[in-house]
Amino acid sequence: MTDHQQRPPAVYTHGHTAAVLRSHRSRTAANSAGYLLPELAAGQRVLDVGCGPGTITADLAELVGPAGRVVAVDTSAEVLAQAAEYVAGRGLANVGFAVADVYDLPCPDGEFDVVHAHQVLQHLADPVDALRRMRRVLAPGGVLAVRDADYAAMTWYPEMPELDAWLALYRRCARANGGEPDAGRRLLAWAREAGFTELTASSATWTYASPGERLWWGESWAARTTGSGLAATALAHGFADRAELAAIADAWRRWAMEPDGWFAVLHGELLARG
Repeated sequence: MTDHQQRPPAVYTHGHTAAVLRSHRSRTAANSAGYLLPELAAGQRVLDVGCGPGTITADLAELVGPAGRVVAVDTSAEVLAQAAEYVAGRGLANVGFAVADVYDLPCPDGEFDVVHAHQVLQHLADPVDALRRMRRVLAPGGVLAVRDADYAAMTWYPEMPELDAWLALYRRCARANGGEPDAGRRLLAWAREAGFTELTASSATWTYASPGERLWWGESWAARTTGSGLAATALAHGFADRAELAAIADAWRRWAMEPDGWFAVLHGELLARG
């Protein structure tokens, strides 16, 4: 039996419900990969690991131009089909798609100038090995770009005990699924353990403070709390019952209506070579 077969399968805590995918479609290269943009150039070969619905993928494809190439991989064939449709709608012809596991990338050694993974490592039982697998497909002098949220560092106003309960519940569910929800602070350590030697660490935030942003963020998490993979994990493990999930969802909606409401998501970011 190989190490890949022995490793427990990754469980995506959020799942791929409509509320989750709506959130993911808000992601762009500008708001989610700004640390990588100075590294991009026309003609590069890019691997986008865990591409989701393809919004960042499409931006990367535009940035490397028609002479460049992007390969987008995800474990969900359904999500990849949505990504392909979105990319086609943007008129881009330099993107290929493949259902693939990060631990078993169907790519030759040294194929890519850039390997990008956004919000992927936090869901993996062995992020260090995943980084080694991504390192294998990097060309000499190529750059790995990884970015992950850090849930323990999320902060908000006004204080609500139900949102404290949400954060504790999410972190518990993510770890029950084999992930590490506070991944952002660990990227540097994981990459060093994976053998990278030239490392540039940074951080960035998403902030939700305008009425429209609060409504979108609050409604997204209200829906996810009661009807996504998070809810399924919480119920299956007995971490919360439906009444408790409903109370958290209601608090998200109340927070969204607070005129002084503010929420910040901290992300760790890392560029790695060598």
